[in-house]
Amino acid sequence: MRKTRTLIGLLIVAAFFGYLLWSTLTSQAAECRMCVAYNGGRNCATASAATVKEARRNAQTTACGVLARGMNESIACGNTVPIGEECKTR
Repeated sequence: MRKTRTLIGLLIVAAFFGYLLWSTLTSQAAECRMCVAYNGGRNCATASAATVKEARRNAQTTACGVLARGMNESIACGNTVPIGEECKTR
């Protein structure tokens, strides 16, 4: 009886984590790699999201993260034209 309960508990936990993995991966339909030049530095980053627009924005924000210091520079870097961009949908 105890082994049955343990097995059922493990199956429930495995099903829960499987659902979390599935729901996370299916919501990431687009992936973009952006390269940004700002303040004399260059950085590239990759991000995924539900849409290409969101993935582009997230990748540029991530790329700017190491180049900009403070909120004003982060906003300015986010508004610059990327020097490289590659997007794909899944």
